Amino acid sequence: AFNDRLLEWVESKEGWRPHVKNFTIGMLKEGLHDRAITRDLTWGVPIPLEGYDDKRIYVWFEAVIGYLSAAKEWAASDLNPTGDAEAWRDWWQSPEAGTYYFIGKDNVPFHTVIWPAILMGYGDLNLPTDVPANQYLTMSGAKASKSRGGVVWAPDALERYDPDPMRYYLTAAAPETSDSDFTWDEFVRRNNDELVARWGNLVNRVLTITRRNFEERVPEPPAQLSEESTALLARVDEAFGPVGESFEGVQLRRALNGAMEVATAANQYLDARQPWVRVKEDREHAAETLFVALNVISGLASLLNPILPFTSQKVWTLLAHDGEVQAAGWQRTPVVAGTTLPAPEPLFKKLDDSVVEEEAARLAR
Repeated sequence: AFNDRLLEWVESKEGWRPHVKNFTIGMLKEGLHDRAITRDLTWGVPIPLEGYDDKRIYVWFEAVIGYLSAAKEWAASDLNPTGDAEAWRDWWQSPEAGTYYFIGKDNVPFHTVIWPAILMGYGDLNLPTDVPANQYLTMSGAKASKSRGGVVWAPDALERYDPDPMRYYLTAAAPETSDSDFTWDEFVRRNNDELVARWGNLVNRVLTITRRNFEERVPEPPAQLSEESTALLARVDEAFGPVGESFEGVQLRRALNGAMEVATAANQYLDARQPWVRVKEDREHAAETLFVALNVISGLASLLNPILPFTSQKVWTLLAHDGEVQAAGWQRTPVVAGTTLPAPEPLFKKLDDSVVEEEAARLAR
C-alpha cells in the first residue's frame, strides 16, 4: 500500500548517502514483500485484533515506534521543563524540525521503509530528514566481536584517553561511504601529527609568543593588513560556508578536513612570517602576524567545535572570550586588540608508540 509513496519520497531526497538511497530504491522498485512482525510470545506489545491474543509485535516494527513514544513520554513527564504534554509535536509535526537517524547499514530498511511507512500510516508526522547510515568499522582488519574480543568500548577507552582525540579519530576514520578500519597505530598518528603538532601547537606557540612579547595582551595591528594576512582571515571566514554545509549534509569527514586545512594554512602563514624573529626588528610586522593568527584560531575554535567541543571551549577561554563557544554562533568571533590573554596550557597529550602494543594486548584478553 505504501510502495509507490515510499519510492516517490526516497527518490526526492537530495544529499542522502548513495548506498542508503540506492539500496532503498532497489527494494522498492522490486516491490515490497510481506514481512512477519509478530512472534508467539507472552511479553511485548499486544496485537489490538481479535484472535491474536497469543501474538506480540516483535523487534523492528515495534522498536522504531520508540522514537515517537519516547518523545511523548518525555513531554508528559517531569523531565519536560515546559510542562506542556504536547511539546513532542515540536519535533514531530513542526516543518522546521529535522530528524536524523544514525545507524549501521544493516538497519537501513527499517528506517527508510518500515518506519516511514508507519509514519505515513499514522499521518501528520515528519518523515526522516536523513538516514546517514554508516558502513562497517572493522578493528585492525577484523570484524569486531563481543564474544571473540576485538571490541573497543567507549567508556573503557575514555578512562585512558580524553574524549576529543577519540571523537577526532572516529570522525576521520568514519565509514561514511565504505567500510573502514580502526587501528591504534592510526589513532596515535593522528593524535600526535594532527591534533598535537598541527592544531595544539598552533594555539600554544601563538599565545606564548604573544604573551612574551606584548605584555600578555593581544597586539594592536597596523591600520592596513598585508595581502597574506587579509587572505588568511578571508579563508577562515569563508570556510564556515562549506564546512557548515558538510555538517548539515552529515559529511563529517569533509567538514573536519575543511577545518583542518585552515589550521594548516595558519601554520604555514606563521612559519613564513616568523614573528618570533621579526619581533626583534619589526614589532609592527610581528604584531600583525600574531593578531591575525589569534583571530584565525578564534575562527577555528568555532569550526572545530562540533567535533572537538571540549578543546574548543578551552581555546575559547584562552582567547579571553566570554561564555561558551557554542553560544557565539556559526561565525568567527573577533579577538580584540588590548585584551589580556591567560597563560596557555597544552590542549592535547602526545601519545607514546607503546600505546599500540598496550592496546593490542588489551584487545587480546
